[in-house]
Formats: sequence, C-alpha cells, structure tokens
Amino acid sequence: MMTLPRPALDPELSDLLTTMPLTTTLTPDLLAQIRQYPSTPPETFYGRRTVQRRELTIPTPDGTHLPLSIFSPAASDAAAPCIYWLHGGGMVMGDRLSQIDIPLEWLEEFGAVVVSIDYRLAPEANGSTLVDDCYLGLRWIADHADELGIDPTRIIVAGTSAGGGLAAGITLMARDHHGPAIAAQILICPMLDHRNTTVSSHQYAGDPGIWTREKNQFAWQSVLGQATPNPYLSPALADDLSGLPATYIDAGTAEVFRDEDVTYATRIWSAGGQAALHIWPGAFHGFDAVFPQAQLSREARHTRTTWLARTLDQLSPARSAAPLVS
Repeated sequence: MMTLPRPALDPELSDLLTTMPLTTTLTPDLLAQIRQYPSTPPETFYGRRTVQRRELTIPTPDGTHLPLSIFSPAASDAAAPCIYWLHGGGMVMGDRLSQIDIPLEWLEEFGAVVVSIDYRLAPEANGSTLVDDCYLGLRWIADHADELGIDPTRIIVAGTSAGGGLAAGITLMARDHHGPAIAAQILICPMLDHRNTTVSSHQYAGDPGIWTREKNQFAWQSVLGQATPNPYLSPALADDLSGLPATYIDAGTAEVFRDEDVTYATRIWSAGGQAALHIWPGAFHGFDAVFPQAQLSREARHTRTTWLARTLDQLSPARSAAPLVS
C-alpha cells in the first residue's frame, strides 16, 4: 500500500518527540521490557492539596483480587464527585498509576475522589476479562459510595487510550444491564475499534511512533486471542449509541485513533446524544500525557477540565434543587 500523506505535527510536539526512543512494532520481548518500568509515584502530582491514599483489593468471580487505589482530598466535603480512572497502555501494559496525573488534576480542581483499578492485561488475560474487571470496579464504587464519601449521582468514568475504550465499554454495559449510574464519560484518544481499518490507522503505519498501526494490531491480537469481539470490548461495534451520558472525546489529527474517535462522536450525535469532540491539530497519540508541559497539551487539558467543570455544575445538588426562574 502506498504511503498516505499525514497531517503535519505541531512544531513544539515534533521537537519533543525527537527525545523519545520510538519503534514501529511491539513484540513480546519489547512488551516485557516496557512493563519493567514503574509508573511515576502519584505523590509527584498532589499539588497544593493534602491527599489521602488508600489501597485495597476487590475479588473477581474467578477468585482473582484486583488492586484499587483511592485518592481523596484530606478535607473533602461529603458527597464529592468521583472520577473512576482507567489507565492506558493498549490493554497490554500500564497499571493503575499510569497517567494518574490527569485525574489528580480534577481532585485538585474539584475535590473529586479518584479511584483507579489494575484491570488484568493481555495477553495473560484476554477476551471480555479486561472490560469485566473494569465494570466490577464501577459496581464496587457505586456499592461503597457512602464509605468513599462520594455522590453516586456524580460518578465520572474517564480513561485514556485503552482506558478510554474500556471506559466507553463499561458505559455501554451500565446502560444495557441497568447498572450503576454514570453521570459522564471522558474518553481521551480512546481505543474503540479492533478492526484497525480507518484512514488514520493506515496513515500511521510503517514508521516509528508512540502508537502505530502495527502496535495497535499487536495489542488487539493479544486482547482478542480466540475470543469473538463484542461491543463492550470494541465499542465501535455497538449498534446503538443512544441513552449514553454526557460524553467528552478528544484525539489528535496525527494519530491512529483519530477517525474511529470522530466516528464514535458522530454516532452519538446521530442517536440524539451529547458529545463534545476536540481534535487537536498536529497532536500525536497521547501527546498531553507524554508531554504535559507543551502548549498544546496545556490547552487540551484546560479545555477538558473546563468541560468537566460545566458538567459537574449541571449535576450539582444545589443546582438541581434550585427553583426555575420564570
């Protein structure tokens, strides 16, 4: 296949990208090496607040215990909003502390309780196991809302990359199974479609990058194994995107997931739903997680936080109880 033209990278991001060791493909050996690198300690991102951190595990039906990290403001008010964070890493790497600086900004800004889970990774686990783990965590949060000091009507599901796809998946599960109420979903450059057939997927093939078509193929093959894809694992397969909560989706123009993310937002609108969509010019996959100091990254994070502030304001108990002004 001939090389397709690509949108130009943002100049600052392009310069920063030259400092990273990049590859085109992902192999089992390389994956094992990457997994050895620990996540940045979350204390690095606490900012001005004093944060209480709690660690526990929750059991799955097959007897596995999944670690959870819970971050709460030390002086939190009752009935705080909750951010349920699902980390990125192609469903093959990362842990519950990966990219944790993103939701910790919302703890700082809104006094939110942040909960993050270590869902099992492929290829050791595959098929629906990963999304089922994430849904189990959502149910645990809803069942322990009082203990966590959160408002069960303000649970926000959020994730980046693979975590964004899993967030979309459990939002569909909650809708279909009449599960816990999800007030909003924040899908950051989400991994939504196992088919890997879009124009943007083909544009980012054949050259080293943060996340290439080849890496995406490796990840999905690891996740699916012999399993049949379903809409909860690969949300782009869902026939019906109606009845979803307020949704925020963003991605870059220069990344594999651009087109599947745009299509997902478009289908939410077509089903009568609300979705805010931001496609950042010249941004590659995960740009604001990898280089948060870049100007475009700061703009993307600010825009996301502004949307969340408006969404939480619309969900606030005081606003709900206020009389209508004629």
